[in-house]
Amino acid sequence: MLIGAINSANGEANKVKNVTNGEWDAVPATARDYKKKGIKWVVIGDWNYGEGSSREHAALEPRHLGGLAIVTRSFARIHETNLKKQGMLPLTFSNPEDYDKIQPEDKVDLMCTQLAVGKPMTLRVHPKNGEVFDVQLSHTFNEGQIEWFKNGSALNTMAKAAKSKSS
Repeated sequence: MLIGAINSANGEANKVKNVTNGEWDAVPATARDYKKKGIKWVVIGDWNYGEGSSREHAALEPRHLGGLAIVTRSFARIHETNLKKQGMLPLTFSNPEDYDKIQPEDKVDLMCTQLAVGKPMTLRVHPKNGEVFDVQLSHTFNEGQIEWFKNGSALNTMAKAAKSKSS
């Protein structure tokens, strides 16, 4: 998962700083540690996120490891829908230049309660040194896809519907 992505903090692939202990480790190991500690995490990506990936696996793994959202300038075709099916939030910067405002050590809050068809969401950025600021994010969710997110995946939504029919 993301082992080939270059980290803007250090220019290296598969090496991220764990915010809980300050140590640098592989992306999957850090994600597993966050999941164990109940910390949801977000990927901030550039243009055409998901290009060249094994897209279904690239959508399943972040969800499995406790990810909440992938925020990018744009997504590769199909990958955005695969993320939705896995219960992830694929979001794009409403203003692509906002990508440059977020630094590797910034922390973010994603206002998930704002998720509604046709409405933007807010990403609140807490810079390591500086004032908190908000960034607007766009999405392409429809009502059914919002249910996928609420239920944790499309498969969970189908199982819930089947269970309610049999009750």
